[in-house]
Amino acid sequence: MSAEAILSVADLETIGSPRLWTITVAALMVLLGVDFVLTRRPHEVRMREAVGWSVFYLTLPLLFGVYVWRVFGSDVAVEFFTGYVVEKSLSVDNLFVFMLLLSAFAVPAVLAQRVLLYGIIGALVLRAIFIALGAAVLRSGTWAFLLFGGILIVTAGKILRDALSGQRQEVDISSMRSIRLLRRFMPVTDDYRGSHLVVREDGRRALTPLALAIVAVFATDIVFAIDSVPAVYGVTEDPFLVFATNAFALLGLRALYFVLLGALTKLRHLNHGLSVILAFIGVKLVLHWAHGTWAWVPEIPTPVSLGVIVAVLITITITSVHANRRDAKSASSPDEREPRSRPTG
Repeated sequence: MSAEAILSVADLETIGSPRLWTITVAALMVLLGVDFVLTRRPHEVRMREAVGWSVFYLTLPLLFGVYVWRVFGSDVAVEFFTGYVVEKSLSVDNLFVFMLLLSAFAVPAVLAQRVLLYGIIGALVLRAIFIALGAAVLRSGTWAFLLFGGILIVTAGKILRDALSGQRQEVDISSMRSIRLLRRFMPVTDDYRGSHLVVREDGRRALTPLALAIVAVFATDIVFAIDSVPAVYGVTEDPFLVFATNAFALLGLRALYFVLLGALTKLRHLNHGLSVILAFIGVKLVLHWAHGTWAWVPEIPTPVSLGVIVAVLITITITSVHANRRDAKSASSPDEREPRSRPTG
């Protein structure tokens, strides 16, 4: 890796030169603009369209990773790919919550992609804010690694506890403060009005249910940003790579949602796996902090992190498929415990 390729921003090494930042943000704006054009005329997304765009958005990070490998070296490329896998796995959990929200608000199928697009834009803005805050915290001292590690370990414990409870994850719209606040200050129409967020009704402005659904998605974006940004900082301390992994993971969510719509509910062990991944990265951050204080404390190399994360994702996919097949088999098998006839005489 050439010394000229890496910048130092207040003790944080980064590959993000002003030129690279400009190109990345400009490309991101273009892609979002294309998405806006595609969703301008509401339509129900067919599987062929969703798969095509999903492949496109999966190809982009692969090409970017190859570029990083060639220009900045294999170590930086491994950090990028590891961070991307972490963010992509967490984004699948985003999709599951989005699915619950769209169902709770009874969003028409033709408007689903518009809600998802607004949610992705909100997530990108929030991630950018949290990434900047995270970089500021990291510059203040190594204690930040201990803070981030603690956040991830606590979050992992909460996710695992909810997963082990066996309760079905649900969304209660009436309990969301943002929705209650909106309803208090503005009236809401009873039905959807196409892709309009605000309409005039009885001489005054009123929100549509579509606006409420988008606000609800924004509110959940805040929760996910709190978890995901420390998670990827556990892989790399480069703010540019943190932003790039988040951007690439979020860009393809709209199309991926329609590809995985049927499979999301079948990944029954997803939260178990995410809790393991977050706890692992949390421990990695704590060890990194401890290594800076006591040199004899070992650190977890990034390639090992990538291997563990991929292994966890493969494991929860296999166990979910096995559990689904087992339940399907038991449901289809006839009841063998027939009542025996009582002998007479």
